[in-house]
Amino acid sequence: MSRKGNCWDNAVAKSFFATFKKQTVIGKPIRTRHEMRQQVFEFIEIYYNRVRRHSANGWVTPVEFERLYYKNLETKPDH
Repeated sequence: MSRKGNCWDNAVAKSFFATFKKQTVIGKPIRTRHEMRQQVFEFIEIYYNRVRRHSANGWVTPVEFERLYYKNLETKPDH
C-alpha cells in the first residue's frame, strides 16, 4: 500500500510483478498450485536473482551485486 498521494511507493513492486507476469504467467497454462509455486520459485531464485541484470544495481544481477558488496566490505581497511 502506498502512502496517500505518493504514487512512487509501489513502483518497485509493480515493476517486479509486471515482469513476472510477462515472463512466466501470461500465455502459459498453470494447472496446479504445485506448478504455480514452481514457476514463482524458478522466476525469483533462478532468473530474477541470478540471471536478470538490474539497472538499479549497475546492470549486475542481485546475487552478483551482493557478492561485490561483501567483497568490498572485506577489502576496506579497519578504522
